[in-house]
Amino acid sequence: MPIHWPTERVVVTGGAGFLGSFVTEELRARGATQVIVPRFRDYDLVDMGAVKALYRDTRPTLVIHLAARVGGIGANRDNPGKFFYDNLMMGVQLIEVGRQVGLKKLVALGTICAYPKFCPVPFKESDLWNGYPEETNAPYGIAKKALLVQSEAYRAQYGFDSIVLFPVNLYGPRDNFDLRTSHVIPALIRKCVEARERGDRQVVVWGTGAASREFLHARDAAAGVLDAAERYDRSEAVNLGAGFEIYVRDLVPLIARHCRFQGEIAWDKTKPDGQPRRMLDTSKALAEFGWKARIGFEEGLAETVAWFEQNRGEIT
Repeated sequence: MPIHWPTERVVVTGGAGFLGSFVTEELRARGATQVIVPRFRDYDLVDMGAVKALYRDTRPTLVIHLAARVGGIGANRDNPGKFFYDNLMMGVQLIEVGRQVGLKKLVALGTICAYPKFCPVPFKESDLWNGYPEETNAPYGIAKKALLVQSEAYRAQYGFDSIVLFPVNLYGPRDNFDLRTSHVIPALIRKCVEARERGDRQVVVWGTGAASREFLHARDAAAGVLDAAERYDRSEAVNLGAGFEIYVRDLVPLIARHCRFQGEIAWDKTKPDGQPRRMLDTSKALAEFGWKARIGFEEGLAETVAWFEQNRGEIT
């Protein structure tokens, strides 16, 4: 069934979060007028009763599931059980109740953490099952990958239309800049800006710098999510990425330059690097629903640093 945004009732779980804020903006830009953002205080999606209540109260035609229990290496290492259970139960129950009530379509987000630790670069969707994920984020990655199995099973048995997208690391304005739970780019931006203001001579960074990463601006990711919702109707995994790889040893001085921090970079080699390399093959998204990333990395970094500096008073 075709998606016609002005007539859809769209529930966006996690819609008040980082990526969710861009998805809801993009929805409205495409003509959606009925966008519902459930809040945790009203609907704890780990609880099946709350999931049923959400469907009953909001009567969606389409669900975009972005809510996740997520964080950087440290947060994953400290909360493996919670990250596994909460992410698994939220996704599984949203799909199951969606199937029960005859939901038109569900779009769920997986994660690059689902890929094997030693995966050939660039990561192809066909590589997802060819090894175990990097240990520090395996519980989160496997919980998300389970939704792909459920999507395929429910399409085969029930004809339920759900898709699961696998985005690379996201960044951009409104990101999580809490050093206890943030990912690498917002953490480095905050460290560099605050070190500059204090006059510190160095910034300490986890790991050796030998790992590589790929980063996708959240605005590009939001467009990809909605393009897939409109034009992709299979339960095979699809990557969302920017199509480039940067080593952390090169990323850190780049961010420092954008933050105008001129001190030294000190590497804490007692801390883990995480997955050795990350870069996605994004050709399937282009072929299947015509999506590709458009925001240049340095352009996106400059925007993110400027947003952080302008909004620091509201960030804890």
